[in-house]
Amino acid sequence: MSEEIIRLHYDINAEDFSAAGEASSSVKKTLTRLGINPNVIKRVAIAMYEAEINAVIHADGGYADVSISPTEIVVVITDHGPGIPDLDKAMTAGWSTASQEVRELGFGAGMGLPNMKRYTDDMHVESEINVGTKVTLIIKIT
Repeated sequence: MSEEIIRLHYDINAEDFSAAGEASSSVKKTLTRLGINPNVIKRVAIAMYEAEINAVIHADGGYADVSISPTEIVVVITDHGPGIPDLDKAMTAGWSTASQEVRELGFGAGMGLPNMKRYTDDMHVESEINVGTKVTLIIKIT
């Protein structure tokens, strides 16, 4: 891969479960074409999918910005949803504010943020009530 940074942008539609995962799937294909290690691709795809689904479930959609450099992949998911009132609780496996309807669709098990943390080398969450949430996921390539 060249020293150039590749930048990708995706819109995440609100409450569109049929399109949820399209951004992470597209990034996975791009990383595969670039010859990135399959283990790194798996980690990026899982963490980004979890963040993307959270934007669909808990916010009014949002967008994903991805930067791919020779040393790391940075995924930033930004939404304009209600914000996370208690980040410590939200980081607890199994804790969720998802509605019953969302749970019946098979989502909202409370593993989103814990899985993002598990599959990344670094993760930052910035959230403000009634403003939105920005999740930055960093996965090292080397």
